[in-house]
Amino acid sequence: MMALLRSRMKKGKGSTRSNEEDFSVNLTKQLDDNLKNLNKMLDNPSDLVIRELTIGSANHRCAIVFIDGLIDKKVVDGKILKNLQTQLQNKTLPSSDAAILDEVQREIISVSHVEQGNTLDDVSNSILSGGTAFYLDGINKVLIMNTMGWETRSIQEPITESLIRGPREGFVENIGTNMVLIRRYIRDSNLRFTTYKVGRRSKKALVLAYVDGIVHPDIVKELKRRLESIDMDDAPESGYIEQWIEDSFLSPFPQIFHTERPDKVSAALLQGKAAILLDGTPFVLTAPSTLGNSFQSPEDYYERWFVGTLIRMLRYGAAFIAMFLPALYIALVSYQPGMIPSKLAFSIAATREGVPFPSVVEAISMGLTMELLREAGVRLPKTIGQTIGIVGGLVIGDAAVQAGIVSPIMVIVVALTAIASFALPSYSIAISFRMIRFGFMIAASVLGLYGVILLYIVLNIHIVNLKSIGVPYTTPFAPSFVKDWLDLVVRAPLTMLTERPKYTKPNDSKPMDKGEKKQ
Repeated sequence: MMALLRSRMKKGKGSTRSNEEDFSVNLTKQLDDNLKNLNKMLDNPSDLVIRELTIGSANHRCAIVFIDGLIDKKVVDGKILKNLQTQLQNKTLPSSDAAILDEVQREIISVSHVEQGNTLDDVSNSILSGGTAFYLDGINKVLIMNTMGWETRSIQEPITESLIRGPREGFVENIGTNMVLIRRYIRDSNLRFTTYKVGRRSKKALVLAYVDGIVHPDIVKELKRRLESIDMDDAPESGYIEQWIEDSFLSPFPQIFHTERPDKVSAALLQGKAAILLDGTPFVLTAPSTLGNSFQSPEDYYERWFVGTLIRMLRYGAAFIAMFLPALYIALVSYQPGMIPSKLAFSIAATREGVPFPSVVEAISMGLTMELLREAGVRLPKTIGQTIGIVGGLVIGDAAVQAGIVSPIMVIVVALTAIASFALPSYSIAISFRMIRFGFMIAASVLGLYGVILLYIVLNIHIVNLKSIGVPYTTPFAPSFVKDWLDLVVRAPLTMLTERPKYTKPNDSKPMDKGEKKQ
């Protein structure tokens, strides 16, 4: 899909560039010509507001331009239009048009962020981003004012990452609000935000966040190189950025994790990682990421260490069940029944009596059924989505057993596998394990336990060779960083977590403050 997208963008690249060049010209000194060119560029939209007026005793012509719905009308009416009409009504202005524009910028406009532009592209980018442009007849420059004010979603608890204990606030679709949330957690003068524009058409704001003095310069340099290489018309969600800059698009494992939680992003930044924020989405990317990060949750550090350790061990066990349980059942029942205890083997044989399909057909069909029910539950409205998932699973499973199509033990195996996949805190890694599970089931149906072991070896080879922004995906297992194991399978007491992870090669590897959280 990404290859097709890139090929299409390359095909249309020439026409896009030519269109941009047509409008990236300097403004003229004639107000009417400038407004005419802007209308032509935007094709005279109905929501484009052009308010012409005269200022000063000499009645100098000017105009303010904005897109209705993208601006805060109270700011435009009260701090721009009202000031122009009242403070400059009968005032004698300088003879130079440039001096008039400077006086308006310094003394009249009471907006915090004002800058000057001299091209049509500057004006269009500004007003399409929620800004307001001030034209003055006789000068080929404009004032560009930040007057953003569209409706936004308020800060709420993250839907995809709910916790029992921890902050109840999550990111929103406004990138400015998200930056403020991160600053509230990290009040450090070394916190850096580097801004980019993504999308030849959309020109969305993208921010690379990191803590200077902690993050390794090579990580920042590599991320900047990859972000600057992005070439697409639009990036509606951070998933587009993730797919563009990841190391291997052929891998089923996510190499860059996403989150809605500011506390999780701040913890990653303090570990020596970087974060990527995109305007229009509440999901923030953190990189580099490792396989061990997918089993960690902020709640591990909000509870006492032995509680966090127990929960984390349960997640590792859940990952094993989600990936291997159906394959092990198929292998043992079909190829190695002698490895099953006698009483259990007799019980399984009794439940399978009369079932017309081999165990692999049972497992794949029930697995696909569970995936369909899961997907249906997600797409349906919340009021009936959970009901469909639970009732549908019970009804279909019971009906299949009563009809003799599948055995009761298979229903138990599939149900345990589905429950285990829900225990993983990372949705992306859970999907990866669910996909790989079907591969293990096919391998088990062909070679039994030998097939499971061989595919497991192949999977390990792939993971060992996988990288995230140049960092090995299997760290701190391989390459081995023994001190980092204190926060891997177990969660050691905070008094023992005195250093930042070695695999990120942080510049500041001094003992951490006890108040600093780790991801």
